[in-house]
Amino acid sequence: MQNALSERARQAQPSPTLALTARAQELRQRGIDVLSFTAGEPDFDTPDFAKAGALEAIHAGYTKYTPTPGILPLREAISEKLERENKLRYAPDQIVVSCGAKHALFGVFMAILDPGDEVVIPTPCWVSYPEQARLMGAIPIFVPADETTDFLPDYDALRRAISPRTKAIVLNTPCNPTGAVFGRKQLKEIASLALTHNLWIVADEIYEHLVYDGYNHESIGALGKEVLNRTITVNGVSKSFAMTGWRIGYLGAPLEIARAVSRLQDQMTSNACTIAQYAALAALQNANGEWYATMRATYDQRRRLMVSGLNSVDGIECWTPRGAFYAFANVRQLLGRCYNGRTLESSADVAEFLLSEARVATVPGEGFCAPGYIRLSYATSEAVIEAGIQRIAEAVGKLMQAS
Repeated sequence: MQNALSERARQAQPSPTLALTARAQELRQRGIDVLSFTAGEPDFDTPDFAKAGALEAIHAGYTKYTPTPGILPLREAISEKLERENKLRYAPDQIVVSCGAKHALFGVFMAILDPGDEVVIPTPCWVSYPEQARLMGAIPIFVPADETTDFLPDYDALRRAISPRTKAIVLNTPCNPTGAVFGRKQLKEIASLALTHNLWIVADEIYEHLVYDGYNHESIGALGKEVLNRTITVNGVSKSFAMTGWRIGYLGAPLEIARAVSRLQDQMTSNACTIAQYAALAALQNANGEWYATMRATYDQRRRLMVSGLNSVDGIECWTPRGAFYAFANVRQLLGRCYNGRTLESSADVAEFLLSEARVATVPGEGFCAPGYIRLSYATSEAVIEAGIQRIAEAVGKLMQAS
């Protein structure tokens, strides 16, 4: 009997972050007190000025289809934002609005990758990069980094990863899951490799406004016109404006790529939600430094609390992230230890142990191509962080004593 599913569907892996978030929610619904640090979602409310844009659109009757790449005022606002904040010059016809940044990335990979192409991906990396590349029949080539290099890939390792089949390199700064921020030196190295080998740079900048300790976000496409011509910049309003559920992402790209993504989107979703587009337009038009500063300061305080708390737990080490809202904790000292007759052999086992024994939900590093780590989001209240750390400390303390 033939397989009912396509090879593509059979090889697609569920997102571990979404799966664990759903599991934590399910346990809560059953009355189990679980503290979840899994979701990559701001706990801020969507700002009123964005909500107002949606309400105005509804009352004005802007509830019909739009052009596939998005309404022109939104693409103009994105173009202006990219030039003002990122020093990137993409005309409105080089902008495509999508159903979230993940959708934009999928469209990009579909537009530039053929079966057998290779994509260089520094790791630890966001869970969807390799999976989306594989869905296109492409091959992810991983370049690992760790705390000793501030989770930034080594130039020579990147260079060695490039082959005649390499089509693109993925750059995520600030990085999910590590919180690493690429400096100008690393950006120039990646740009040099891309220009030398005629590669596309897929730059995911969704966490651009969340940087700490004096670090700054820089867009690689701002290094010069030649680099911009090889760069596809992906962003959205989900993280910067706490608009995850509105599902508005966007990309800026050379015209050929933007048109290709738009054609593909014609056959997938058509336009992103019209009302959400007007909400995103209002968000960009009313964005101000005070909104970003308040959000950044709040996350910064939580970051310090989370990292110091994790580092106080015997057996856990946590590098201080420089951006985004995740702590990526090294739990290798816990591997090989036994509790209740079970040996923890992987970070997935550690995550399962913390969920069952501490009632704390985390995401194991395997999903980020980084075994031996767990990711915890500090996009939650200080009270929840403090309670979660206490639970982790108590559970790990018992583990260390039992081993």
